[in-house]
Amino acid sequence: MAPKDYYQIIGVNKSATKEEIKKAYKKLAMKNHPDRAPDDKKKEYEEKFKEISEAAAVLGDDKKRQQFDQ
Repeated sequence: MAPKDYYQIIGVNKSATKEEIKKAYKKLAMKNHPDRAPDDKKKEYEEKFKEISEAAAVLGDDKKRQQFDQ
């Protein structure tokens, strides 16, 4: 299985600033938050939200982002 592309998950390019990453994360987090999901899609939203959060955590941290980029 190929590694996840955190840039693609959040929808930013590799040269994105921390501010752009934060903005993109907030937008996606609001859209995919499990509390906003219809009852029949809660699990799906939960998984997507976890993926988005993981991507933002890595890309928002300089050291983790540098390791990911290598």
